[in-house]
Amino acid sequence: MSSLQHEASNAGGVFSAQNVFRFFKYLVYALLSYNAFLFFEGDLAASAQTYGDAVTWRNVIEAYAATIDTTAWIVLLLLFELETAVIPDHLLKGWLKWGISALSLAAYFFIVYAFYGYCVKYAVLADRAAFTIDDVCRLVGTDFTYVVSLDDYRPIDRAACTAMQGQPLLRIAGTSIIGVPAAFVEATRLAVVDIVNAADWLVIVALLEIEVLLQLRDKLNRRLMSASRYVKGFFYGVLFVCAAYWGVKSTFLDFWDAFLWLVSFIFIELNVFKWNQETEQEKERLMKV
Repeated sequence: MSSLQHEASNAGGVFSAQNVFRFFKYLVYALLSYNAFLFFEGDLAASAQTYGDAVTWRNVIEAYAATIDTTAWIVLLLLFELETAVIPDHLLKGWLKWGISALSLAAYFFIVYAFYGYCVKYAVLADRAAFTIDDVCRLVGTDFTYVVSLDDYRPIDRAACTAMQGQPLLRIAGTSIIGVPAAFVEATRLAVVDIVNAADWLVIVALLEIEVLLQLRDKLNRRLMSASRYVKGFFYGVLFVCAAYWGVKSTFLDFWDAFLWLVSFIFIELNVFKWNQETEQEKERLMKV
């Protein structure tokens, strides 16, 4: 964040356009934080079906991948906000810069760890075999559940067993989760979208980190900004496709969360653009003096 940008951020009244924009931006960040709590509730329910009481430090990332991933991303998002829109350039050095870098590394560790968790979750879901039973309704009232969607496993009731009766059934290895092939196909596709989405975000933040580093070293010029915009445009397009797929095939929460993350990183992109623009303007002003 340039000194000019810092001064501008303190200018204007309480209801200035910039303050309204800042309020809207932080509202989006707050909504994302609330989503982390909702994902925790979903992971808690799904892990109870998949792992029962056997959630340990070894498989916690598999059971709570969405919660850990979202929380780490929120930390990283706020660190990007501090670097690109809150802390002036002349303060982004020494212990403060090292502290932000350490927190970023910790967030990246959990983000990559969550990506691994998505991959393992896909592997667990894909490890299934045929399940044979004469009367599915015998499973009503037992520990068996059936697949509705990814991470959505429900107790077998009369309506569910009647719907599955006479159909080929599959069972996830080592669990009491069964379902019809079509439900497993949809759940597996959603697991693949989770992996693609997570990998895509890793590429985008790597590009953003490079931009921030170059900006701090005064090496981020308009040509590099333009090239980066085109490259990231492709990856943001992939994220949009993932969000659209969730909107059609998954829950509203998945779509809403993906939408909020796209909006939040548009804010970060605008921060970087404005930061670079005002730095370039300051250099041009000094050259004229």
